[in-house]
Amino acid sequence: MARVMDKPTRARPRTRATAVVLATRAVFGLVVAALLVTSIVGGLLRAGVAVPVPRDRAWPGQAVLAHAFLMISAFMGTVIAIERAVAVKARIAFAAPALSALAGLCMLSGAPAAAGWLAVAAALGFIAVGTVVWERQRAAHTVLLLAGATAWLIGNLLHAVGAQTAQVVPWWFSFLVLTIAGERLEMTRLMRRRRGAATTLYACLATMLAGAAMFTLAPARGGLVYGASLVALAVWLSVFDIARRTVMSHGLGRYMAVALLLGYCWLAISGAAWIAGTFGYAARDAALHALGLGFVFSMMLAHAPVILPALTRVKLLFGWHFYLPLALLHASLALRLLYGPLDFALLGDAAAGNAAAIALFAATLLGSALAWRFQHKPAQR
Repeated sequence: MARVMDKPTRARPRTRATAVVLATRAVFGLVVAALLVTSIVGGLLRAGVAVPVPRDRAWPGQAVLAHAFLMISAFMGTVIAIERAVAVKARIAFAAPALSALAGLCMLSGAPAAAGWLAVAAALGFIAVGTVVWERQRAAHTVLLLAGATAWLIGNLLHAVGAQTAQVVPWWFSFLVLTIAGERLEMTRLMRRRRGAATTLYACLATMLAGAAMFTLAPARGGLVYGASLVALAVWLSVFDIARRTVMSHGLGRYMAVALLLGYCWLAISGAAWIAGTFGYAARDAALHALGLGFVFSMMLAHAPVILPALTRVKLLFGWHFYLPLALLHASLALRLLYGPLDFALLGDAAAGNAAAIALFAATLLGSALAWRFQHKPAQR
């Protein structure tokens, strides 16, 4: 009898621990979703889209003013930090995404100073996690991931001390580009490449960081160097990334390759737009959104079917429907960059198309998860 009665007592701590883990995941998920939605709303309002938002709240105005901070440092920073924390498998590693998420919430609540320094603390924590990853695996891709974390810290520091957005944004984008480059290098590390390929990649990324640093003292030269590095990086990825081979495959492999190659095209366009801006052309919107939407979000659409199951243990049923949000994203972005400067109404419509693509992709992931569970339910029984 004593043994039988002991079993529930031993099970309670595990049950409570599981409940805490599930609750933590739910909170993180809700906060990340809120940061994404509010940053999208801010972008739509900036583009002149009439979004039905409460007028008696302060957060829509903050979302407009801090659109770049919310999208890159708060949302992207939190997502990337969560991914790294899961890989490290240490509870303290989740401090970085918790701080970056809190920074986003503070920004929305009208406390930009607190948000800025919380973002700095998040980047410091993320660097600590990146150092642990590098010590466990001293490889080229972990160095790039650590360099990306450092770029995030520099951008957050500049933002916290009140630097101009034009000086901060190149560092934030460098954080994303270096992270993506590191992940692509990790996924293709077993490929045989030509001699000098690795050196060329490091030269492209080092030039990008140099261009970001030059924005403080010489913005025109910084834009020229930064843009040239993005074009060179796009060429490198198009030539040496495995996507040029897997695009001839089938299923998920082909989908990922299509998304990657489209993203590399937008990366080159963004670099050209950064260069054009230094010569007086009105190319800022193209430079920012070809990089942020065309490249970064295309990378997210490409990797999400692989990374999301690894992070959440939720399996997805891949199908042709994954191409729908991808097509909508790139079509609406092309409309935005080609005709948006000529017609402000079209700019708003295209921005709404960008938002719809992201929403459609979220719905696609949810539907794919439900479809997988429904298809495998009899087997589980």
